[in-house]
Amino acid sequence: MKTPRLIPSALVATALVACTAVVAPSAVASSAVATATSSDETPALSLPAPTGQYPVGMTPVHLVDEDRADPWRPERRRELMVSVWYPAVPYGEPTPYTTDAVSAAIVATANLPVPSDILTTVETHSYDRAPALPGRRSLVVLSPGAGLSRESLTSLAEDLASRGYVVAGVDHTYEARAIEFPDGRVAPCLLCERENSAEVGAWVTRGRALDIDFVLDELTNGRLWRHGPTVDARHIAVVGHSIGGASAAAAIVDDRRVDAGVNMDGTFQVDFPESGMDRPFLMLGSASHEPGASDGTDWPDNRARLGATGLWLQVPTANHGSFTDQLMFLDQLGVPVPGGFVGGARGVEITNAYVGAFLDRHLRGRAAPLLDGPVAEYPEVEFRDGQ
Repeated sequence: MKTPRLIPSALVATALVACTAVVAPSAVASSAVATATSSDETPALSLPAPTGQYPVGMTPVHLVDEDRADPWRPERRRELMVSVWYPAVPYGEPTPYTTDAVSAAIVATANLPVPSDILTTVETHSYDRAPALPGRRSLVVLSPGAGLSRESLTSLAEDLASRGYVVAGVDHTYEARAIEFPDGRVAPCLLCERENSAEVGAWVTRGRALDIDFVLDELTNGRLWRHGPTVDARHIAVVGHSIGGASAAAAIVDDRRVDAGVNMDGTFQVDFPESGMDRPFLMLGSASHEPGASDGTDWPDNRARLGATGLWLQVPTANHGSFTDQLMFLDQLGVPVPGGFVGGARGVEITNAYVGAFLDRHLRGRAAPLLDGPVAEYPEVEFRDGQ
């Protein structure tokens, strides 16, 4: 099977803007935001409250892989920024959504008339560097889309952490619009300068799988800081959006420590082996993966290689950004989402519900009736298995 190219929106539209390129012309989006922000106050941006029982903490971690050269800058060792969310003592200040430098880079790319620091004002629901609650917990690694940074999946991360998981959101250096390190250095997006091609997509996916392997090494080798969470290395999942979803598929193939995976609307840049995949994997996506759509036979062929614990759920009204925080923020800024797409808050709600249910079933052995068939609560979700 010929591996499809990168999804265009993954490179063209980034962070706050995934939909200005896919959903609405930038001039229309800019006009709508300008109208919404014409008063003295910029609309407030916020994340939905997590649905679990635990308060959430978040601690940013800087990791350096001394054994691996950076694939984009071979003269340097590979270094990564990782946000770790976890059940925590509810103590301290709210966690910043992102840094000034990252927010400014995203806003500049979006070309929207909003303050450059707007993403630093997002109301989160986690406590900055709070002490972890005791207990050994399942680990979920999150990989964002191409051009996106780790904060784009914060709603999902906070929700999973509130349900008792340790969640590690990985910034893949030089593959996001901007990544800021503790010393103030800001890594630009070298991936964004590359031509779209199957070869680039496969190369990036394999490199991200190595990033994830290294993060697993670090997070399962004891606590990274004194009051950090304790990871149960027997129960690990990798979840990704767009090319991050392709990377989750590559990671579960390459690393036997990964017990379950989720691809949210990503083209499979590296196919599952023809011999099949023996571990649970969820494919949660839009209608772009239908036979004859932009991805061709990519999703049907890879679904056929999954065993009985594989699952394909389709949200026909979803946009590529519906599985992230992106459309939600555009909604809050007053940008209309045309074409009947699932709105931002609803997209996040669907994503959190189904990804959470899948991980509960396959990492913690809990009942997850939401995965057994269509339900009235989420009429947007179609079960594609058996087709």
